[in-house]
Amino acid sequence: MNHKVIFPFTAIVGQERMMRALILNAVDPRIGGVLIRGERGTAKSTAARALAALLPAIEVVTDCRFNCDPAKPTTWCTECQERFVGGEDPLPHESKTTPFVNLPVSATEDRVVGTLDIERAIQKGERHFEPGVLASANRGLLYIDEVNLLDDHVVDILLDSAAMGTNVVEREGISFSHPARFILVGTMNPEEGDLRPQLLDRFAFSVEIHGILDKAQRVEIMRRNIAFESDPEAFRQAFLPQELELSDRIAAAQKLVEDVSYTQRDLLIIAELTSSMDVDGHRSDLVILKAARAQAAFEGRDRITPHDIAMAAELALPHRVKAGPFRKSENGIEHLNAKLADLKMQTTLSPSEDDRDQEVEQNQDDDKKKVTPSLT
Repeated sequence: MNHKVIFPFTAIVGQERMMRALILNAVDPRIGGVLIRGERGTAKSTAARALAALLPAIEVVTDCRFNCDPAKPTTWCTECQERFVGGEDPLPHESKTTPFVNLPVSATEDRVVGTLDIERAIQKGERHFEPGVLASANRGLLYIDEVNLLDDHVVDILLDSAAMGTNVVEREGISFSHPARFILVGTMNPEEGDLRPQLLDRFAFSVEIHGILDKAQRVEIMRRNIAFESDPEAFRQAFLPQELELSDRIAAAQKLVEDVSYTQRDLLIIAELTSSMDVDGHRSDLVILKAARAQAAFEGRDRITPHDIAMAAELALPHRVKAGPFRKSENGIEHLNAKLADLKMQTTLSPSEDDRDQEVEQNQDDDKKKVTPSLT
């Protein structure tokens, strides 16, 4: 069967920050997605498709419309729960490639969340749910090109689902729920209008990308694109070792990220960084912490360092630095970059015994969680 060959993720030249933002969201989709802003022809959509193509295969419950994870019963959809209660124990499962779902800018709320057939429920007493885009995207990558042109209400729904990991549809006293945990990738060209600040803040990461000016890199971009157009399969095979290596690293990091620990000192570093930049709310603090753990896991470590925090803040803070008539955002960015440069110099952390005693473990399966002291 013929299938379209995707340009390899590891063959993309430059754009390191965009690539890192995508990889960290692949390691932990709970980070909350990435918005990629840049002019046309900067590999935005290519990178999103390429990431989905190299992600490890997932185990899903057989015949489940929502790609439920057989190993996580607490996240199952309503239908899988009913199958289990009805005697299917264990539920059969199979392996499938990571879904890639492209959301059109014309998408309506019903198209995104799905619909309940109220008439069928009233007349026949049967609950029938028609899945939407969120169902197809569960445990995959949901890509929105020109996200700034999408209806604000629909963007809100997508960001809510990305943060909660669940989609609940309720109509006339009837409800249906299913898991909706996905890597959210939005791309846009700022020349065609921007997102409202409230929506911009809700994207965990925002990355500004520009055309590469380095002559050697531009030559390499031309060379690779011509080679891919000439023989896509041969080009894919040439990069297959790098693709498999990256896929294995992401899979290993996905397993490790829950066990990555951090100290009270790490939390104070994050709080000092966000408060010094006058960042509103606490979303950015949580994003930086999650992303720092994903960064450490991707590098094969089980504890975060100030360097991880800086690498995470580099993606989480620039779009949250305030601009206004009495404060130039450029100055804010320069101040942020200076702070991040200092943090990056602290490549290793040698915690004191007190730090070790206050280490915060974040294992979701451990009922005996330690209480983190208040930072306020």
